[in-house]
Amino acid sequence: MRDYLLRRLVSVIPVLFLVSLMSFAVIWIIPGDPTAAFLDASSTPEDIARLREMLGLDKPPLVQMAEWYSRVLTGDLGQSILLRIPVLSAILERLPLTLFLAALALLVAVGLGVAAGTFAATRRGSFADQSVMALALLGLSVPDFWFGLLLIVVFSVQFGWLPSGGYVPLLEDPAGWARSMLLPTLTLAVVQIGFIARMTRSAMLDVISQDFMRTAESKGLPGLYIILRHGLPNAMMPILTVTGIIAGALLGSAVVVEQVFALPGVGRLIIGGILSRDYPLIQGGLLFLTVIYLLINLIVDLLYAAVDPRVRLE
Repeated sequence: MRDYLLRRLVSVIPVLFLVSLMSFAVIWIIPGDPTAAFLDASSTPEDIARLREMLGLDKPPLVQMAEWYSRVLTGDLGQSILLRIPVLSAILERLPLTLFLAALALLVAVGLGVAAGTFAATRRGSFADQSVMALALLGLSVPDFWFGLLLIVVFSVQFGWLPSGGYVPLLEDPAGWARSMLLPTLTLAVVQIGFIARMTRSAMLDVISQDFMRTAESKGLPGLYIILRHGLPNAMMPILTVTGIIAGALLGSAVVVEQVFALPGVGRLIIGGILSRDYPLIQGGLLFLTVIYLLINLIVDLLYAAVDPRVRLE
């Protein structure tokens, strides 16, 4: 297991390097000059040159990239041009909300997706099976930002039951926090519910056709007991793998959902950095989210290897 962990950690290094390289290249593609966020139309060329020198933007891109890498290796992601604070501090301040939103969405997606997929598999070919799969396909086909806007129109504008945006801290008002998180969580989870439901149905159909399931049924055991005790545990391997992929995808989708619902998370922070050409914030934010994504996948791979020892030998 230790050798497997070391191999996985080594495989992460080139991915991080490639992502950081791409994020550095992307900011040079974005049109505009970050100095425009601080200087007005009356600024002289000397003012612009002085600010570019202060921000290090007057140096060649390769030099800037080398300096950025040297800082990152020491844990310094630089200083946000817009916020005037360390990028790492800005990210850590927003990170709990993003992680909590992704965790809530993952919990809802796995719970509802596994239940729906299992229900459909045990009623294969029936109207109920086809209805559940049709809903799952619909969920997969709907863009999350569009579904979020639809929820806002129905539950905020039409009925006025839930807020259309904003965030209430949990410790200040638990009920207000639940109301502010409900629509973003559903928006983030809806696509993944359909994905997990289809995966669970496929895995359960394979398990249900196995001899040990028929043996359990011939013993007169209750159907629900057979599914929960023998069916689901044997079908969890592919679901576990998919869950890790989904966890990473939720972090990416959270960027859009936070913007739709005006939630002060890391995603909205990065979008603000892009709009203001805050290069250190963009680079640091993307690198940080990549590290979280890789960490989640590493944990899933370790769980996968712990459940199935054959994985460690591959």
